[in-house]
Amino acid sequence: MADSTKPTIVLVHGAWADGSSWNAVTVALQAQGFTVLVPPNPLRNLPDDSAYIASFLAQRTSGPVVLAGHSYGGAVTTNAASSVANVKALVYVDAFIPDEGETVVSIVEGSTSAVAVDPATIFDIVGFPGAAEGDGDAYLKPEVVHASFAQDLPEADRWVIVASQRPTAFAANVTPSGPPAWKSIPSWAVLGTEDKAIPIDVQRRLAERAGSIVTEVKASHVSMVSQPSASIDAILAAVAAIS
Repeated sequence: MADSTKPTIVLVHGAWADGSSWNAVTVALQAQGFTVLVPPNPLRNLPDDSAYIASFLAQRTSGPVVLAGHSYGGAVTTNAASSVANVKALVYVDAFIPDEGETVVSIVEGSTSAVAVDPATIFDIVGFPGAAEGDGDAYLKPEVVHASFAQDLPEADRWVIVASQRPTAFAANVTPSGPPAWKSIPSWAVLGTEDKAIPIDVQRRLAERAGSIVTEVKASHVSMVSQPSASIDAILAAVAAIS
């Protein structure tokens, strides 16, 4: 049973994932008496996705919140928390931590990121109803999942990701970020040193700029799946700091 005196933990997934990517973290935190919420991230564009999560927080939480975001979910939480007063701590896991005006693409541009190359080589593109001209859903090609997204997971788990991935619209990667919550809210960051989507040097730069308390773990872009204890410990450290 959840302990109402504890902060609520809200976990936001990134692109090519869904709430199940947080399962190991969710189960561990629930076992310690936390209320854990894992909302869907629409993966359409940064302003709308952030507004959706902000609305979720406003309607589904009361009392202090520790808000964690993975990958693109980090950009979403950075924006969403700016308008929600009860978010008291941010946790970034293998995440984008943008400043105002930055985009996902601009953050990894010029780096060794596996997703900062010709889109045709890494994505299968599918149109969707209502998409703006030039927009579309991007699915990771199977070989990218295996080699550059979740390379430290068992092969069977990688094939599950290939089959079940939620695509992200192109617009999500190119819409500029707004004023960042990390300028006024303390943050923690878990950095996967084997991350090929957001290379470790980029992650370190973002976390340092945000003033985050950093943990590094030898893991892929999905460290909360392959090495969940690092994310759990960072969230618990955030809880302790605001309690």
